[in-house]
Amino acid sequence: MPSVQAPINLAHVLKTENLSKQVSSPEGLLTIVDAVSFEVGAGESVAVVGPSGAGKSTLLALLAGLDTPTSGKVWLAHQELTQLDEDGRARLRAQHVGFVFQSFHLVPSLTALENVMLPLELAGRRDARAAAVETLGRVGLRERARHYPRQLSGGEQQRVALARAFVAQPAVLFADEPTGNLDTVTGARIGELLFELNANSNTTLILVTHDEGLAARCGRALRMEAGKIV
Repeated sequence: MPSVQAPINLAHVLKTENLSKQVSSPEGLLTIVDAVSFEVGAGESVAVVGPSGAGKSTLLALLAGLDTPTSGKVWLAHQELTQLDEDGRARLRAQHVGFVFQSFHLVPSLTALENVMLPLELAGRRDARAAAVETLGRVGLRERARHYPRQLSGGEQQRVALARAFVAQPAVLFADEPTGNLDTVTGARIGELLFELNANSNTTLILVTHDEGLAARCGRALRMEAGKIV
């Protein structure tokens, strides 16, 4: 009887299998991510929590294809990231991934509107301006569209970063300490906005955070300690 290949479970947008990352150090080989395996469903929200140095940000970089593992596999949007070259990983990110970082990562020479338009322009979208204006409106910054990052508060800059991350309606949004550089009140507003956009876009959210309140709003949490999921 011929073998039948198991069908791909399209409900899972992200999957890892024995994912590990090691780096050289003066003390020898250091394991930062240690044999991590899990699956994340489409539209799910998952917090990655744990102490500083546990490997959370490195795991996020591996999941997004920004870094390559020493061993193990990652599937993102049903493609095996670990089989793609750097250009292939970049194309996959452009099509399916959004990012929000602690330090905003806005282009200082571009206005808020131009920052939000950027991923759409890189993807060749002709409706980049209209989509960016609409998304800036969703984060309450339509009136600040022509301002440069230096003319915006930290909270406003993070709202621009959120708009840029969601404008292309990514399958997965990776957020690394998105409220880490903000005061408590502003951070809470950004958290509200993050989950509102997440729910309205049916985007899968992978959130690295030390904020217990933010983590508690996710559907589940993965705790990391010394590179392992515990």
